Amino acid sequence: MRPVDERIMETMRDEGNLTPQAVDNFGVCSRSHASVRLSKLNKYGLVDRIAQGLYRLTENGRAFLDEELDASELEPVEDTE
Repeated sequence: MRPVDERIMETMRDEGNLTPQAVDNFGVCSRSHASVRLSKLNKYGLVDRIAQGLYRLTENGRAFLDEELDASELEPVEDTE
């Protein structure tokens, strides 16, 4: 996990489903960096890819933000797409 990951997930919690471009529009990080980080968050089950380039926060993502889940305990999921 990187600090930007938490900022991306906080923005998703506040704003709803987001694309990498929307993350950029909210000033969190660049579109290209958001795309890389969202793919990584998806791999660990913190966000779901619900359509091409569109992501939503998962229950695990919410639990992480609520400090009920330690991200270091997460294992990558095999095929999330």
